[in-house]
Amino acid sequence: MDIRHLKYFMEVVRYRSFTKAADSLHVTQPTISKMVKSIEEELGVVLLDRSGKHVVPTDAGEAMLQQAQLIVNAFDSLSSDLADIVQLKKGKIRIGLPPMAGARFFPKVIGEFRRQYPLIRLELIEDGAKKIAQNVESGSLDIGVVVLPTDGELFDSFAFVRENLMLLVHPAHPLASAESVPLQALKEEPFLLFRDDFALHDRIPAACIEAGFQPNVVFESSQWDFISEMVAADLGIAMLPETICRHLDYRRIAAVKLTPPGIPWHLAMIWRKEAYMSYALKEWIRFAKEKLAPGSGG
Repeated sequence: MDIRHLKYFMEVVRYRSFTKAADSLHVTQPTISKMVKSIEEELGVVLLDRSGKHVVPTDAGEAMLQQAQLIVNAFDSLSSDLADIVQLKKGKIRIGLPPMAGARFFPKVIGEFRRQYPLIRLELIEDGAKKIAQNVESGSLDIGVVVLPTDGELFDSFAFVRENLMLLVHPAHPLASAESVPLQALKEEPFLLFRDDFALHDRIPAACIEAGFQPNVVFESSQWDFISEMVAADLGIAMLPETICRHLDYRRIAAVKLTPPGIPWHLAMIWRKEAYMSYALKEWIRFAKEKLAPGSGG
């Protein structure tokens, strides 16, 4: 028995006639009679009384009719919901965004996506890139933004930002007027760093160690704006991406290039390889690639 059997049975009860039900369904009368008979044989009960001028349901048929209506209604509702999902009228995407990337690259993209797909819910979770990668791997996030490099065996990805970190110092700092600064020149400086679930928490000290010294970290935070304010208060030095530095008040903070090769800040969106991808997620990836591509204005 399948959903078509139930619909045929319901039409026979509705018209109280096999012939009229067949005309309504655009099938032959023997076809619909055979289908209803197969239901009766499968269930071991008589569903229709065929002895009178009109076909009427038996007591078993009345019970069957009630359940058939519920099942057909649920099936039709499911079909409608699935159509909405396939046509991108419904859906939910859980997106992990680090504070710096979320603030500078995504408000416009998210706004345009929501205008185009108003019933797709975007659930935004702000966290450090390391935590985001862990949550994408575990499945608690569908997609997330991280600092490259990432694990190519676990994730598919597309990169959309390639920048370097800039050195932030107080305007009165001796290095504030330098054209560029080598990392070795910072070995005696107090560092203001991101907390340990951020990629830069590891990236900056690793670069310093490669340059021959262990940085003196005096404060850690999850907020780039708080870190920059600490620099403005002359409490230490920090390193932030070029994009963030463009929005700083240079009367209060000086941004200086690091001598090449510097410290890269390359961003990418990642999602789990071979994991199921909803229609909404596929469209978000396509949309974000288009909007974040160089020269797109996004």
